[in-house]
Amino acid sequence: MKALPFLLLLLCSGLLAQPGYHPRDTSYSIHSSYEKIRKSYPEVQPVYPWMPDGVVADTNLVYFTVGNDRDLHLDVYRKPEDTLRPGILMIHGGGWTTGSKENLTSMAQQLAGRGYVTVTPEYRLSAEARYPAGVQDLKQAVKWMRAHAEEYGIDTNRIAAYGCSAGGHLASLLGVTNGPLLYDTIGPWSEYSADVQAVLNIDGIVSFIHPEAKPEWTGRSANAWLGEFTRTYALWREASPLEYAGKTTPPFLFVNSSHPRFHAGRQELIKILDQSKIYSEVHTLADSPHAFWLLHPWFVPTLEYAAGFLRRVFPEEP
Repeated sequence: MKALPFLLLLLCSGLLAQPGYHPRDTSYSIHSSYEKIRKSYPEVQPVYPWMPDGVVADTNLVYFTVGNDRDLHLDVYRKPEDTLRPGILMIHGGGWTTGSKENLTSMAQQLAGRGYVTVTPEYRLSAEARYPAGVQDLKQAVKWMRAHAEEYGIDTNRIAAYGCSAGGHLASLLGVTNGPLLYDTIGPWSEYSADVQAVLNIDGIVSFIHPEAKPEWTGRSANAWLGEFTRTYALWREASPLEYAGKTTPPFLFVNSSHPRFHAGRQELIKILDQSKIYSEVHTLADSPHAFWLLHPWFVPTLEYAAGFLRRVFPEEP
């Protein structure tokens, strides 16, 4: 009997070593955020998925295969309609190290209920592959949306990137790198563009090297993704959306918590947008924690800000 634990360990180790197994840290979730935040905000409630009338889902579709055995998946939410609708790539947060696409299911469902085609992708996190792998994955997800636009009713001229926390940073990086091939990789959708026409940044930084981003310099998450700050400074700069903002940047929405750390680079980016007469909005939720978008009472205001911005930048066709 004493050998049983050892045999189980060997068995489990063998299973984990099998090709195609890729462990993911999903400890950052709606429930874990609720348990943490309710200690300071006892009135909060978690927001779990609920499907609006008429919305259908296609889940765990493979959008890209890395190497020979790493399938990346996404979920699609939509109302089947005859007309093409704007598409929204919705990128979960978790400090580039944890989280899952399911964290944005509720928001994706509600925006789909308002007529958008919402897509929630997984992407490789730092324990599996460091920067720039996750950005490259998300570029492939946008291309997948265009490749499957007819099937899912997506208007390829109206695709937005929506992201929360680290996902907000990643959505911003997608938006400011339209056109350039910095994050382009070979894939089945090479003939399609990875450009996005709007960015919705929900409490994500837009510069790793801005003074307000100083907590990231010694933080576990960014260092795990980018490498130690002083040794890989060039990568920290390269991964900063602010470095690319200019005349070709699409409209931006910022919805922020009350914590300045997550505003790093925001005002400088807005200044660049203003100089180029590019539309932007900023909404800061007073006395709100990070991860506010996962909880009531902040979920609905975040949804309304997103829907209002999308109506403005993607108006109905005449």
